[in-house]
Amino acid sequence: VIAKTPQMPLILQENFTVKLLEMLRTGEIDCAILAEPFPDTGLAMAPLYDEPFVAAVPSNHPLAGKASVTAEQLKSETMLLLGTGHCFRDHVLEVCPEFARFSSHAEGISKSFEGSSLETIKHMVAAGMGVTLVPRLGVPAGALDPRPRRRREQDNYIRYLPISDEAGGAPPTRRVVLAWRRSFTRYEAIAALRNAIYACELPGVKRLS
Repeated sequence: VIAKTPQMPLILQENFTVKLLEMLRTGEIDCAILAEPFPDTGLAMAPLYDEPFVAAVPSNHPLAGKASVTAEQLKSETMLLLGTGHCFRDHVLEVCPEFARFSSHAEGISKSFEGSSLETIKHMVAAGMGVTLVPRLGVPAGALDPRPRRRREQDNYIRYLPISDEAGGAPPTRRVVLAWRRSFTRYEAIAALRNAIYACELPGVKRLS
């Protein structure tokens, strides 16, 4: 973005979805990259891509040798989730109904632990504390390759597995969008940002135009 539009100031920051929505509403920021679902606030939106979820299990876990896993296979595992307030936690429970149902003690997942970030959760998986879901773009390059020699050494403690649908349907995904206030009329800035995102390598996602 900076290279193509050097005249446009660019300040990037990461925050909770609810905070980004508030910053958009008050004009503190002009646009935000958000993952649906989030409350309808009357924002203008442009879809960017659909991103599948990937299971992460310890490399010595019985599921690690499989080509893919289903939500049912994760039912009895210790599930590692981000803490309350993190949008990805809500996305997992919203997009994957199985996990919303299994989150009840009586339905199967008997234990769960919470972490403060995806990286913390990954370290917990590597330590054998449980399993989790991560967005596809959160998977290190080459980590989906089952051959250890193709992965980074630190990734050999985690096995990343695609999630398959038991009924043969599409795997669970989340939709990522670019959102801005309808009163923001610098459409060339929105277009420049969207083009810059599409210029990035986005492995494993379905781009939406």
